[in-house]
Amino acid sequence: MELNSDVPTTLPRDAATVVMLRDTPAGMEVFLIKRHGLSDVLGGAYVFPGGKLDASDSELDTQAHLDQEPSELHTALGEPDAAVSLATGLYVAALREAFEESGVLFAHSSDATPAAFSPPPGATFNQMLADLGLRLQTSAVQPWSRWITPRMPSVSSKRFDTRFFVAAMPTGQEARHDNHEATESVWLTPRAALEQYWYGLLALAPPQIMSLAHLARHSAVQAVMDAARGHPPPLVFPEAFDEAGVRVLCYPGDPQHSVQARALPGPTRLLFRNGRFEPVDGFDALFA
Repeated sequence: MELNSDVPTTLPRDAATVVMLRDTPAGMEVFLIKRHGLSDVLGGAYVFPGGKLDASDSELDTQAHLDQEPSELHTALGEPDAAVSLATGLYVAALREAFEESGVLFAHSSDATPAAFSPPPGATFNQMLADLGLRLQTSAVQPWSRWITPRMPSVSSKRFDTRFFVAAMPTGQEARHDNHEATESVWLTPRAALEQYWYGLLALAPPQIMSLAHLARHSAVQAVMDAARGHPPPLVFPEAFDEAGVRVLCYPGDPQHSVQARALPGPTRLLFRNGRFEPVDGFDALFA
């Protein structure tokens, strides 16, 4: 992973991502996809399925195609100053991106059976829902955290305001990468994913590193979902600076951060060294 020092002048774009989880005999696993190496956003890195908010996400017929009222979604998102239409659009964006990037569809058909459909050729996501009479299961995902790219991005030339949602993998469906925006995919326990990152077997960006360290503190999907329901999503706005020629990302609760209350468990700063961002005190600091 290369360090980026460009400072964008545009505001962060709204985005959404879904952290899909499943329980296995080896422990709780998370689904990760590898971004295409030519992608201008985290190319070659392993991420959770997600992407930017599209205008169409806020234009969906909510009465026909959502299982919750927009006001309920607005409350659950935990952003009282956000427009209801934005909150609704973010839920739709999260579920649309999950479908487009992993083939997983969080929806029920008109007879309330789980949906497993492919879109008609050329159909948009909204049109597919209308043509097939599908209702999105917004109740299947829970807001988990909100990440705003720092003003000095460090790993990308673009900035995003991304809402991370958590969800249990729907029964009877199979997650897979799309072979377009993503070239590989894998299910791993959070700790195993972090171990592979530590030993150079896969690349992770800071939000994924910190999110996996957070998830590693839970042993089962239900525990994650309960935690998400029980607490408002923390706002994570990393602050970047250079110290002795080394790029540092610090998080709320770090002595150098403008917000002194912690937002996440784990280390409060990552350093760019060995061609990646890593904790000051090594691998075990992710779980301290």
